[in-house]
Amino acid sequence: MDPILDQFESLMEKVRKNNRGADLERIREAFRYADAQHAGQVRKSGEPYITHPLHVAAIVAELEMDSDSIIAALLHDCIEDTGSTHEDIAKLFGETVAALVEGVTKLTRVQYVTKEEEQMENLRKMLMAMAQDVRVILIKICDRLHNMRTLQFQPPRKQREKSLETMEIYAPIAHRLGMQRVKWELEDLALQYLDPIGYKEIEQDLAAKSSAHEKFMVSVQTRINDRLVAEGISATAYGRVKHIYSIYRKMYTQNKTMDEIFDLYAFRVIVDNIPDCYNVLGCIHDLFKPVLGRFKDYIGTPKPNGYQSLHTTVIGREGIPFEVQIRTQEMHHTAEYGIAAHWKYKQGLSNGSLGSEETFEWVRKLLESQQDTDAEEFVRSLKVDLFADEVFVFTPQGDVKSLPAGANPIDFAYSIHSAVGNKMTGAKINGRIVPFDTPLQNGDIVEIITAKNAHGPSRDWIKLCKSNEARNKIRQWFKKERREENIATGKVMLENELRRLGIPVTEAMSEENLPHILKKVGSGSWDDLCAAIGYGGMTAVKAGARIKDELARLGKLQGGKVPAAAPQSVIYPGMAGGAQQSIPKAPKHTESGIVVEGLGNCMVKFAKCCTPIPGDPVIGFITRGYGVSVHRADCPNAQFDHTDAQVAGRWVNVAWVEGDLESYHTALELSAPDRDGLALDVATVLSTLKVKVSGLSARRLEDSTALVVVELEVKDKAQLTQVTNKLSQIHGVSTVKRVTG
Repeated sequence: MDPILDQFESLMEKVRKNNRGADLERIREAFRYADAQHAGQVRKSGEPYITHPLHVAAIVAELEMDSDSIIAALLHDCIEDTGSTHEDIAKLFGETVAALVEGVTKLTRVQYVTKEEEQMENLRKMLMAMAQDVRVILIKICDRLHNMRTLQFQPPRKQREKSLETMEIYAPIAHRLGMQRVKWELEDLALQYLDPIGYKEIEQDLAAKSSAHEKFMVSVQTRINDRLVAEGISATAYGRVKHIYSIYRKMYTQNKTMDEIFDLYAFRVIVDNIPDCYNVLGCIHDLFKPVLGRFKDYIGTPKPNGYQSLHTTVIGREGIPFEVQIRTQEMHHTAEYGIAAHWKYKQGLSNGSLGSEETFEWVRKLLESQQDTDAEEFVRSLKVDLFADEVFVFTPQGDVKSLPAGANPIDFAYSIHSAVGNKMTGAKINGRIVPFDTPLQNGDIVEIITAKNAHGPSRDWIKLCKSNEARNKIRQWFKKERREENIATGKVMLENELRRLGIPVTEAMSEENLPHILKKVGSGSWDDLCAAIGYGGMTAVKAGARIKDELARLGKLQGGKVPAAAPQSVIYPGMAGGAQQSIPKAPKHTESGIVVEGLGNCMVKFAKCCTPIPGDPVIGFITRGYGVSVHRADCPNAQFDHTDAQVAGRWVNVAWVEGDLESYHTALELSAPDRDGLALDVATVLSTLKVKVSGLSARRLEDSTALVVVELEVKDKAQLTQVTNKLSQIHGVSTVKRVTG
């Protein structure tokens, strides 16, 4: 039989099993259409391209989704990768399917200047998709899952990029949608490429001890089942070893080895009704010793994604702690498949709230919170709101509120309503008056004290609150109520920043330059820009940097040109034949510490591939739209083809001068025999030298050698040499070298 047809029949079998009311003929027609459209296309694996839509549709079918979702999964790449249009698909399969396919396609089309802007736009599009039709993001998650399953056919750089994006965005969104099974698989697949050595060590350790794990789980499972039979409770109990990323994260956060991780096991007990959940809990606590503080009731206080279960951690006779989750069959179904199986498009569910508009209230709030914030702030704060751990607290009326971990009464007040936060004059936690910055704990009862004549929020609250929702509502208040004050405050802050940068305000506000500057900073007028700075929508530093960049692009900076002077000579290995290249004598001072021959005052960035620092021979490359990228002269990326006139003509001479930068980013790599305490010794040396460290990572190679990579800030090459010499003296260290290329 044709393997493609065989795969399609396998899909149809899953559809028949999980969705008995599915329109099988429409699905078959969608397959024929997609197969014809993708004819001749192949994947990196060499398989016909149609295998990918078939696999994605199979995952969608496993999630028990409807016919339109399965059809859209089969067609999800047609608009992007074939000649099909939205109108073609709408005509053949209906407007709903066409809208789903278009929605999935839009999530892959975006290209942006900075990583922050790209992340912001992708996240915004996903949230918009969820708010309009959650099936779009569900199909996209299934698409990503199959791509991760076949990631071995991609180049290493692509593997790492996709894995990082999966870990940072797709797995947390799957978690927020309650799709635990998909989340676990995405995390494990991503970890294989982000830390292959760590993943393999855990995998091998679990395999080596699989028989011991199995014996322990059977023993506990038997004890639970025997007790429940004796009590007359109808239930199904089973155990599993936690997934690899869960173990990896515990090892990383608690700095433990595999042998020191004891709570590797999780047991589930599935019962018929809610009263039996609590009856089983009593039996479990009678059979095993409960661990204090490790009981959670997600039945009484469900998670925002609809998850319900009782969690308790207990210790058996062997002295090994393990978790027990107790839930009904419907709760279990929700925990495994999440919102995918329970949204508003399906009917007849006993839990009517699942898939209702309230389920996606958090999406609406996140979309609102993106207004008046730039890309960097949006991505940072959204990750806190969307992906952070949660704390569950109560209103005095007993309603549950979910807030980010570390939230305080300010966050709580604004989660109720903007008016409550704006009129807040005090707060009580469990009946006691507390300061506004008091962190909330699970189970706290929080009461907000308000007054009609309250003066409104304080600007300091923006720094105190943890949720993006509260921060945004405070900014909105200042934006609306204090515009004149904001303009005056922002104007002073911006003028001070421009003065620091040596830019006359008149130059920025000139009739010729102002339209370009306003477009660059995304404001409608100069007053709007000052108001945004005044209420916190944009920082003066960021606005000043963008104004400077735009004036430099327009060639309007006064005194920006480098004065001609006697040339210095230096030899660059990357230049033709190692010939001498002349560099003009530089002015005594520039902001970046670099002067560029013939370009005057221009934007300079230091290449991340070789991280040059003062004292290194350097060379510059004129990029398209990003100014001059400065490389070390010995960087592999600076060794160019001299016969290519277009490339050779973009390399320019640069030189170090006195600059305003207090430190420069660079990286060192140490190698030594692997031993306990090596990373600690490295950190101790760096601390003694008072060097600012921005990153430290270590990994073990197959030959038992440890590689330690340190990212640090230094003033110049002399300081780096001092650091290198001290690190070389650590016991066992064989080499210390700069990270290049």
